[in-house]
Amino acid sequence: MAKLKRDIGLIGLTFISVGGIIGSGWLFGPLLAVQHAGPAAILSWIIGAAAMFILAITFAEISAMLPIPGGIARVPQFSHGNIVSMAMGWTAWIGYNTTAPIEVEAMLKYLAPYAPWLHAAETGDLTGAGVAVALVFMLLFVAVNALGVKFFTHVNAVLTWAKIAIPVILSVLLIATRFDAQNFTRPDGFAPYGLQGIMAAVSTGGVIFSFIGFRHVVDMAGEVRNPKFAIPAALVLSILLCAAIYLGLQIAFIGALDPQMIHAGWASLSFGGQGPLDGVIMSVGILWFLSLLNIGSVIGPFGNGLVATGSNARIAMALSQNGFLPKRLQMLSSFGVPLWALALNFLIGILFLLTVPFTTVIALNGAAIVLSFAVGPIAVVCLRDLLPDHPRSIRIPAVKLVGLSAFAIATLIVYWSGWDTVWRLGIALIVGMVLLLIRFHNRLDEMDVTEALWLVPYFGGIGLISLLGQFGDGALKQIPFGWDILLCILFSAVIFALAIRSALPARKFNAYIAEEEVLHPAKPVIGL
Repeated sequence: MAKLKRDIGLIGLTFISVGGIIGSGWLFGPLLAVQHAGPAAILSWIIGAAAMFILAITFAEISAMLPIPGGIARVPQFSHGNIVSMAMGWTAWIGYNTTAPIEVEAMLKYLAPYAPWLHAAETGDLTGAGVAVALVFMLLFVAVNALGVKFFTHVNAVLTWAKIAIPVILSVLLIATRFDAQNFTRPDGFAPYGLQGIMAAVSTGGVIFSFIGFRHVVDMAGEVRNPKFAIPAALVLSILLCAAIYLGLQIAFIGALDPQMIHAGWASLSFGGQGPLDGVIMSVGILWFLSLLNIGSVIGPFGNGLVATGSNARIAMALSQNGFLPKRLQMLSSFGVPLWALALNFLIGILFLLTVPFTTVIALNGAAIVLSFAVGPIAVVCLRDLLPDHPRSIRIPAVKLVGLSAFAIATLIVYWSGWDTVWRLGIALIVGMVLLLIRFHNRLDEMDVTEALWLVPYFGGIGLISLLGQFGDGALKQIPFGWDILLCILFSAVIFALAIRSALPARKFNAYIAEEEVLHPAKPVIGL
């Protein structure tokens, strides 16, 4: 059987992460952030980058030590067994399967002024021709990935260079053309909405969600050359680079605004039917850049769809290795690519595109992906005990404190996604659990129930806090802002301690890890 090819180097892996982080969000993030925080949105981007850095380094230690495909789905198998790995892998898989349809529809929306026949004039839905074009783009995502990881990384690198260059050039042009430093203190000072506004920009202003694309490094880890160095380096470099790009664009956006635009306050800043960057570009008079911005608005979603398609094939492969999906999905083509997994995901993506409303797909995408982050901070602590002597190229100091902080950040991300998103996540998890029971109906004794019991209070607690909290349509808003964040942190500490105590015993761990080729264990890894 063909094996995965380790053809991804440091630059290619960094670009995979950057390509996943910088999508279409940069087109709207500067406006959303200042509407919540005013000029202090600059601090929001710094806080968001720091929070995601803490979360990313927990995955860096694990993935550098266990460079396996679909790590978000596979790693929990080694720390907590098959039920936890199913829950995290299933949510990530569902989220990734919605990404390609979302990005394709986003591309077609940006192309609508040039191709009005793509959408129905009355409803805005895709026409038959629009659906056909969408399917062609989704098939193109599959085709590029099917030609091997080396070809994929080359194509992604070209796209990512454009995704980096366009916002950087725009930032420089805006600062050079019009930069009014007084915009940072008017009309109500640097932080007109205080700490609450700054944190609101982090949570609901799009800041934290602009960084979650780093996860693709974890999913593609099984195909990385020199993973002990490349994986942590790529995670760190991509977050720092993207933070600099976002921060520079936010500063340029604020400085380029006409003072009349903000005379009624930052919360009232609006550009009518225009995109915020289009409006600023027209305001300062660099109209020629609009064409380049339009190109960027198509390249961004296309690059995200391409990367997500590749990552999702590795998630499906990992779920197959865990016993949740059919073994056929582990089969690799002559290019070293899980072709059956790509085909299955393509069909599911078509199903989402044709049957589920666009707004529902977006909500499910956010809900499903953010929850999968919770596994890294727990697993990194558990694997310190389960694999104490295994070489680590990066070793997090004060790992329990960092892990707890990262787990709290992951929990807050889920909470910030809003009640209208969290309840959809609950439905997705129930569906996944039913499928798991069907899959294991003849061997229920093989299910790692004890190690997964902490999921019950965790999912239930998040749901309850979300329902009573401040975020999302339908939330009852019974817990005041600030107290809700404190409650999430305290709740996270309790669940984190419970999850650490629920790690696999040595006997089960050795059985699972012995199946993983990356360690090539000739004998039990830890004593029984």
